[in-house]
Amino acid sequence: MSWISKQLELTPTHFVYLILSAFLLLYALFSAFIRNRLHLSEPPLATLVGIAFGPQGANLISSVRWFSDDITQEAARVVVGLQCFTVGVELPKAYFSRHWKSVGMMLGPVMTFSWLITAGFVYAVLQTNLTTALIISACLAPTDPVLAASVLAESTFSKRVPRRLRHMLSAESGCNDGVSFPFLYIGILFLVEQTPGAAIKEWVLGTVLWQCTLGLLIGLVIGHSFNRSLRFAERWAYISPAPFLVFYFLLAIFSVGIGSTLGVDDFLVAFGAGYGFAWDGWFAKKTRETNLPEILDLLLNSSMFVYFGAIIPWRSFTPTEFTPSITPGRLVGLLVLILLFRRIPIVLAMKRFVPDIRTYREALFCGYFGPMGVGALFLVIEARAMLENGTSIPDAHPPAENENKQAIETVWPVVCFIVLGSTMVHGLSVAAISVGSHYARKEGERAPLIGGESDGLYGMVHEGGGGESEPSVSGDEDPDPPDHY
Repeated sequence: MSWISKQLELTPTHFVYLILSAFLLLYALFSAFIRNRLHLSEPPLATLVGIAFGPQGANLISSVRWFSDDITQEAARVVVGLQCFTVGVELPKAYFSRHWKSVGMMLGPVMTFSWLITAGFVYAVLQTNLTTALIISACLAPTDPVLAASVLAESTFSKRVPRRLRHMLSAESGCNDGVSFPFLYIGILFLVEQTPGAAIKEWVLGTVLWQCTLGLLIGLVIGHSFNRSLRFAERWAYISPAPFLVFYFLLAIFSVGIGSTLGVDDFLVAFGAGYGFAWDGWFAKKTRETNLPEILDLLLNSSMFVYFGAIIPWRSFTPTEFTPSITPGRLVGLLVLILLFRRIPIVLAMKRFVPDIRTYREALFCGYFGPMGVGALFLVIEARAMLENGTSIPDAHPPAENENKQAIETVWPVVCFIVLGSTMVHGLSVAAISVGSHYARKEGERAPLIGGESDGLYGMVHEGGGGESEPSVSGDEDPDPPDHY
């Protein structure tokens, strides 16, 4: 036995390879059954794997080298940037020319309300100062594109939701991680700048104009330019089939690299590049049968949630010297308040102003469906870095003495707990909705409990007809033919 022990290399890194690949292999084998019959998505399952094998579980994949702010920041940057790019690519041809008002209302009034109401809850429940509450709420305001994709992707359940709602929620999730930067930096700049005037100047010039506006413009230029370049290469047979497919992934990483290097908004660059790249529908038509986004989702998104499950700061969910008000009970109460009131009331109130939302049941679904995930992790690391040293690059070893110490110690555990709760609640809610709609029917009209429900969700307008849906309103049909969806 001693000889065998010498041959084994039981390092945390090797266990990461083993456990992550084993999980992905098992999920791949049963993916259709899990997604279409059990109505479960990858994020909650991957998070549970990370918890089970992380420091609080079997402790097989614990290592300080893996669990650091810079690794978390860069992993989240790549995963969210790639997902934002994917959303931009998969939206229908010229989507924003017809649906700009719906998406604008979700990014404007709805997101602003989410930011303010969440800040109020954090301030009241955790007894933080106002600026810390605003920073935490800015991290939680956007809808996460990674979690959104896990539910909105092609599956038996997603087909029960009208396509216009799926596209609107996807477009919102692709944009709002980038749009959240102005919300995030309001609180940060008032803490790190010397005067209110300096904070406002830096917010307008550095955040709104440089990071967001310039970032989106750069992304659109990149996407449109590479669209033309790829079409030229394909027309003259300069590119072979395999590089043609991998071009998608490489352009997404290139967009994130440009954004991070120039110090502009990575996610708006990626989203703009994806939308500009696929603006005419040509690339989507060429790659429709490849399922490339699903492949990347399985590899990267699931891996990110395994990592998140392993780095959850469980010990920080109890009171410390700098966070005396953080207790498990307060965090659970905060999570419930956020899930119930962060989006649902404002989306119900704004229903008449959002053309793509036609019934109050649709408004309830869109209000509830606002998951918080990997994007929030990136934003909170960005916030911690700014509070530590005034830059977006986190310190390897945060200083023991810092005037923003309380904010630094508060933002990370609070955001992690809410992300954990959202991952579980939103990731498992599809199964809950399916079971609920099963028992809502009369006994003789019920479909099989596991994967049997296929009709459109009740109370939603389904343009294709059929199912328990309300009749479509004349004149409200989207002018695009079905192929564009």
